[in-house]
Parts: sequence; C-alpha cells; structure tokens
Amino acid sequence: MTTPAPARCFGDGDPLYEAYHDTEWGVPVHGEAALLERVALEGFQSGLSWLTVLRKREAFREVFHGFDPQAVAAMGEPDVTRLLGDARIIRNRQKIEATITNAQAVLALHADGRTLDEVFWSFAPPPRDARAASFAELGATSPESVAMAKALRALGFRFFGPTTAYAAMQACGLVDDHLATCPVVLARR
Repeated sequence: MTTPAPARCFGDGDPLYEAYHDTEWGVPVHGEAALLERVALEGFQSGLSWLTVLRKREAFREVFHGFDPQAVAAMGEPDVTRLLGDARIIRNRQKIEATITNAQAVLALHADGRTLDEVFWSFAPPPRDARAASFAELGATSPESVAMAKALRALGFRFFGPTTAYAAMQACGLVDDHLATCPVVLARR
C-alpha cells in the first residue's frame, strides 16, 4: 500500500490553483506594479473564492494596464463604466474604484520620496520559530496586518482592511504560512 502524497495547504485538484500555491503564495514579491496587483486582487477576492480571482487574473492585468501605477491612476469614470461591462473581470464598482484610488495613493507616496515596496515591507513580522500544523492555528489577521491596514488607509488606500492586509502579506511573502506538512515545505528540507 502506498502512502498518499501530502496535501497542499490549498489548491489540490485544480492545476491553476496548485501552480499558484506551489510557486507564488508565500514567495517574496517586490516592485510597485506587482504589489499593486496583489493589493488589488486581494481586494477583488473579498467575499469570493481566490480561484475565481486567479481565473480572471490575466484579464485584470490587461484592463488595469499591468497594474502600472501611473496608468491605473490616470483611469477615470469612462474606464470604470467600461470595466463594469467587462465580464472577464469581477464587476464591482467599489473594488474597481478602489484599485484606481490605490494607484493614486502609490503615486502620492512618490511625492513623499517613498515607494509602495518600502511601506509594504516595513510591516513584515519576524519569521516564526515553527510552522503551524493547521490553519486553525493561524489567524485571519495579525498585529502587523492591523497596523498595515491602518497605515495604508491613512495614506489614501481603500478596500484594504486587516484581513485583506493579512492575505496580501501571505500572498507577497511577508509571512510564509505554508503548513508544516505542505509538500512545498517538505521539498525545501
């Protein structure tokens, strides 16, 4: 009798989801377009399945100009109206407008001599001593995600609360929440 392969933290059974889990989730992300994309997609995911967002990711990249902050910040009401009619993405006015506002907030950081990368990564907690055995041991927020959400909202970001901040921290590698029994972790040993 063969021993079954260890289960992923999430994503087993769907190739797109598995690839995201295995190659992106928990891997450090730097660069303003990449971080703006993750912030936007985590916001679009709110209330939905992450797999739904992943399946629409290429369309999001297209309609939001590769998440280039300058291009997204320049979008206006005609763009919002157009995107509300685009079935390839999640059509939610508040989330679309938040993405544009967040790009504008990124540009405002530049006026202060800062970058999104610098601000985002300033909230990275120290590494944990041990990995969790289950997601029940991990929270949906952390003191750092609460502080990040508060700071980014003060900088003009929208649709970015502590839970979304924590999910973005996981997605961008500020925290590595792969479980102790995850094949990604086991392969690193």
